[in-house]
Amino acid sequence: MKRRNFIKTTVSGITGGIIIPTIVPSTVFGKNAPGNKIHIGQIGCGRIARSHDLPETMKNDIARVIAVSDVDSKRMREGKQLVDEFYAKKSTKKKFLNAEMYADYREMLLNKDIDAVVISTPDHWHARVAVEAALAGKDIYLQKPTSLTVQEGRVLSNIVQEKGVILQMGTQQRSSPQFRIAAELVRNGRIGKIHTVKIGLPGDPPGPEAKEMPVPGNLNYDMWLGSTPEVYYTEIRVHPQHDYSRPGWLRCEQFGSGMITGWGQHHIDSANWGLDTEYSNPVEIEALAQFPRAGLWNVHGDFMVKAMFDNGVEMLISGGYPNGIRYIGTEGWIFVSRGSYQATASDPVTMEESSKALDASDPAILKSVIKENEIHLYKSEEQHADWLDCIQSGEEPISPVEPGHRACSTCLISHIAMKIPGRLKYDPKAEKFLNNEEANSMLSRPNRKPYGLNHLKL
Repeated sequence: MKRRNFIKTTVSGITGGIIIPTIVPSTVFGKNAPGNKIHIGQIGCGRIARSHDLPETMKNDIARVIAVSDVDSKRMREGKQLVDEFYAKKSTKKKFLNAEMYADYREMLLNKDIDAVVISTPDHWHARVAVEAALAGKDIYLQKPTSLTVQEGRVLSNIVQEKGVILQMGTQQRSSPQFRIAAELVRNGRIGKIHTVKIGLPGDPPGPEAKEMPVPGNLNYDMWLGSTPEVYYTEIRVHPQHDYSRPGWLRCEQFGSGMITGWGQHHIDSANWGLDTEYSNPVEIEALAQFPRAGLWNVHGDFMVKAMFDNGVEMLISGGYPNGIRYIGTEGWIFVSRGSYQATASDPVTMEESSKALDASDPAILKSVIKENEIHLYKSEEQHADWLDCIQSGEEPISPVEPGHRACSTCLISHIAMKIPGRLKYDPKAEKFLNNEEANSMLSRPNRKPYGLNHLKL
């Protein structure tokens, strides 16, 4: 793994489970001891954990996943099985990891042998679990979006920074070379002064009506609902009971905001990287969107967002654009997308729509060499590996909490703008809308007791 390469420019002058006997518990020497294993707890054992977070974490020799937690006991057992089988195949000894299971993640956080946690829960649980992990002194890998609301994100960012834990957002596009290259070219003026960024992002289709079903005995449904209102159980509102395909909660506003946060945080975070707006938000925003008139799934479908930053750059976000990011400057354009990469097999975009990973108005732009005295952005080979590396080094990772919060906030205020006609003015410093109390009321949500950050003693 490579260490962090800080942004540099000469112009400005800125520079517990059962563990194999050879593993010494981190509590003996501390997790930063040379050669020490980082003991990890996996919180949430669903689709993204199984297909992305666990495999990408466990393949690093420095990591040992020693515990799993899920409110669905079936998924928890299958998560344990996945972990145990991975280490059994890797071990040449008879004894290998026997991961512990925790039906309640809070009990896992009390385990002092656990140094860090990977949070792969549904969106409405991200902020609270991450805050409690930070308070427990655990380093954190957090799936995006950062939070369900702007208010939650601010609390999380403040606490993570106060506690000094290493939090890596799961905005893994920063570890894909084409996104870094595009951002470096833009930051170093290869297409002149940027005036527009177009982000292509799909919406979600409407779904069917769904009748109430008995709650499966393996699911703690009350805890799964968490801070959100109590509603009847039906399988397509939660997650499949017989496979790990795309879960229905992704399409319910009760648990998130749809694709504007689900994929939007990826692209907006990457765009912020290139625009040097990682620590801010738009100052003006307006949007139009179609919402289903019937059916259980009620997140936005087709949409258009128009946002303006205080540096004069206009950001346009719509499903009408090719999936990816197009930076447009006075001297050309650069387009960047994931190309053939998929985090999961059910990523909701066809390869034909984003197969061109890096393109430009003039091919010579992409061959431009970033000189020693120009801006060089942080280089990471893989998001989880970078997180583990930073846990050891104590350095800030490639996707830290505050830029993650800011990217998520832009998604969330875009969603608010979909609901309120006209142009909204936003103050990024105060993180409030100007003279629009209806919009400000949507920056937070009520929390159902005893869940949510509002009922956590901070």
